[in-house]
Amino acid sequence: MPPDAVLIDGSDRYLMPGLTEMHGHVPGLDDPQYLEDVLFLYVANGVTTVRGMQGREGHIELRGRIERHEVLGPRFITSGPALSGNSVDGPDEARQLVLDQVAAGYDFIKILRGLTREEFDAAAQAALEAGTHIAGHVPDDVGVGRALQVSQATIDHLDGYPQYLVSPEFDPSSMDAGFYGVNLLEMIDDEGIAGAARETRDAGVWIVPTNTMIANVALPSPSAEELAARPQMAYLPPDLVAGWVQSKQGRVGTINQEPDAGRRLVELRNRMVRIMHEEGVGLLLGSDAPQFFNVPGFSLHDELKYMVDAGLSPYEALHMGTVAPADFFDAEDEFGRIAVGLAADLVLLAENPLENVAAAARPLGVMVRGEWLDRGRIDAGLQSIASRHR
Repeated sequence: MPPDAVLIDGSDRYLMPGLTEMHGHVPGLDDPQYLEDVLFLYVANGVTTVRGMQGREGHIELRGRIERHEVLGPRFITSGPALSGNSVDGPDEARQLVLDQVAAGYDFIKILRGLTREEFDAAAQAALEAGTHIAGHVPDDVGVGRALQVSQATIDHLDGYPQYLVSPEFDPSSMDAGFYGVNLLEMIDDEGIAGAARETRDAGVWIVPTNTMIANVALPSPSAEELAARPQMAYLPPDLVAGWVQSKQGRVGTINQEPDAGRRLVELRNRMVRIMHEEGVGLLLGSDAPQFFNVPGFSLHDELKYMVDAGLSPYEALHMGTVAPADFFDAEDEFGRIAVGLAADLVLLAENPLENVAAAARPLGVMVRGEWLDRGRIDAGLQSIASRHR
């Protein structure tokens, strides 16, 4: 053992691979302190890899600085700025934006809503030819069926699936689907979930459910004020949290026009996750942080609980955030497992997370590609962030 080595006593402890946030957001470089805080919040919670779903100027440089350990943060895999109805005007522009982002060095192409079918097809074809992939939302003009046909790499938030499951006697395009399909609940054919899952599996498309984000918005309880009072909100700017309170207060009435609509939407999504898992669909852990009361790092542990509530075992839920992302990125020899030769992305725990996923929520220490953060360093960093926002 080298004389300057740090010896970590893991006696009677549990070691697991670092977690991957497959639908995260990383701030831009215009507010360096907030950026540093968000990166630390991920790492402090055992998140050692983040797939950033909204690229910004400077993110490619940031990715390199993290790789070189010049900045403390999780491994960063980033899209470029999202393609949407607001950023794209015609198929030619969609194609050119994809080529520009590939040339700039972004890892993949993020799709938002609002694209026409022609723009979406042009972006998907350009990505295929350039050796990258598209991921994210399913535009209304496209639909899940077409997204599966072009093998969109991931469909996040289960976007578009309620429309895809509407019974044949209804035309979902003629109505407002509402928040992730909440207005379609009475028209959805549950018998079709297994078939849609098999189609998804056969297309090789992976799913990032982000159920915690949907629940935070759709469920009337906990209230906006109760969510804002959760201890982890101390680590985010107060004005950001206040904006989420206002947003939820404005949405609850529209989401719950029908009795228990928000609860029924969450229950539908739980059934979809369970059936997709049973049918062999690739599932990836993601929470969409920082968004709608989801604090980076903390919210991924909330998502683990939602996956268990949906019917997955603790092992299966943890697999979504460790082994599965490495398989998705064809990076099995890099991260996601504990093995000689892989990156030292590790989380040390006091209790067995295979018995209770909540055990993963308070690590005794986190190792990020060989850099060790013990509990004292984690607590000091969290306290420093909270003090700035107090």
